Amino acid sequence: MKTAPQFSCDPREFAGKRVLVTGGTKGAGEAIVRRFIAAGARVATAARSTLPEGLSPDLFIQADIGSPDGTEKLSTALLEAYGGIDIIVHNVGGSSTPGGGFAAITDELWSQELNLNLLAAVRLDRALLPTMIRQGAGVVVHISSIQRTLPLHESTTAYAAAKAALSAYSKALSKELGPQGVRVNSIAPGWINTTAAQKLVKRMAEHAGTDEETARQGIVDSLGGIPIGRAAWPEEVAELAAFLASDRAASIHGAELVIDGGTIPTL
Repeated sequence: MKTAPQFSCDPREFAGKRVLVTGGTKGAGEAIVRRFIAAGARVATAARSTLPEGLSPDLFIQADIGSPDGTEKLSTALLEAYGGIDIIVHNVGGSSTPGGGFAAITDELWSQELNLNLLAAVRLDRALLPTMIRQGAGVVVHISSIQRTLPLHESTTAYAAAKAALSAYSKALSKELGPQGVRVNSIAPGWINTTAAQKLVKRMAEHAGTDEETARQGIVDSLGGIPIGRAAWPEEVAELAAFLASDRAASIHGAELVIDGGTIPTL
């Protein structure tokens, strides 16, 4: 499949629902925002970057939610605008750690990876979940990564560790909130066709002194290959997020769904 798939959806599927998608200006986050908008939701999103052309969420907060100040800015604005929230998709994440293995990861880099890939979700949940608990309903979806089980030691050790912690946190949260009417699940994508993935390829190529195609193939090989022969599209991740947030998944709770084209070789 050389082009992104086109999916149709019920334009009333999430009518009246208040949805937050973090990191919603690029890649899978942008696709998730578009999917919920198309299904009739009131969608808020936040990111460090500006909105791309043609993306018009109901509410946009430009903030670095990898920082405590950024998460406070977002949660305050969201609660003032919506009074509460029905669905949260914690998509924000990424890695800026250079190649070089464990020795290249300074305390500052560890802190950056943990703040963005774990603590952003923890802080926002702490601020926003009380409204879900009071209303006795809500859905939380955390975007983790298959790298929590298949870390790339050359360049993503800290990112993978943070995502592993996010998956564990998500499971713990599901046990606590399920009896209160709030469903919590996570999604573990594999290789996705995004600008972040392209940047990772570029960093690894620069570190190894090779070309980007060689670096890209090296990443795929280090993961053990992709049996379906291609990376996932952001739109496919968005469809899975929408499914988990919908009533169709009403009995799916405390689970992590993998979307990796068969990359993880075990059950």
